[in-house]
Amino acid sequence: MTLIQGLWNASVCTRSFLRRRMPTNVLLDKIRNRRGLKWGIPAMFLGGAYIFLAAVCITLIDQGWNKALYLLFLLLLWNGLKFLWIGPVRLVLLVRVRAQEARARKRNSAAPVEPAPHP
Repeated sequence: MTLIQGLWNASVCTRSFLRRRMPTNVLLDKIRNRRGLKWGIPAMFLGGAYIFLAAVCITLIDQGWNKALYLLFLLLLWNGLKFLWIGPVRLVLLVRVRAQEARARKRNSAAPVEPAPHP
């Protein structure tokens, strides 16, 4: 196995672990399915809270706290951006899915119902 293959495999395993186990990724996966589409806009509020906490970390660092808070800042910022991004995307998908469902209902109600043949 070459170095590139090893790095690729480690990257895939890490992504798989983070996707299945990290709370924000689990929540985003639940929002990405059909039943979770309606939660896109409320998730943006959670994203705003993450961004606010990231700003608090920067304020604490500026006041002389440990520079290791930059790691927490990056984590909070990344999660906040994920949640802020999911809101508009899910809203567009929700509108599209509801329009498709309305067209399907209209098509089904407009189709003539043929009587069942009698034996």
